[in-house]
Amino acid sequence: MASTAAEYLPILLFLGVALALSTSFVFLPMIVSRLTGANNPYPDKLAEYECGFPAFEDSRSQFDVRFYLVAILFIIFDLEAAFLFPWAVSLGAIGIAGWAAMMLFLVELTLGFVYAWKKGALEWE
Repeated sequence: MASTAAEYLPILLFLGVALALSTSFVFLPMIVSRLTGANNPYPDKLAEYECGFPAFEDSRSQFDVRFYLVAILFIIFDLEAAFLFPWAVSLGAIGIAGWAAMMLFLVELTLGFVYAWKKGALEWE
């Protein structure tokens, strides 16, 4: 009969290997870049490259709350579309109860959309 501590040995070995691999994946590229000279910052390398022009404001400035509202509305209506496809495929199997549940879901989403529209959440100045 094996001791209780010996039963945990495979788990401890797995955790040790995982820790060693994750640490090496983080620190090994940094060490190699230092040794090969790839880490050589100069003005052209540090220039803005994503948008093509220098930043005109502080990069840590806060976004307008309307950006977040539009993003949340997009996610909600994107999920609505994701729910509609499987529902349409299985409509024959779920019957009238499934149809009524989806209609209730669509009415709730429509009411939420109308509310957001009336509150001006979709207006961008």
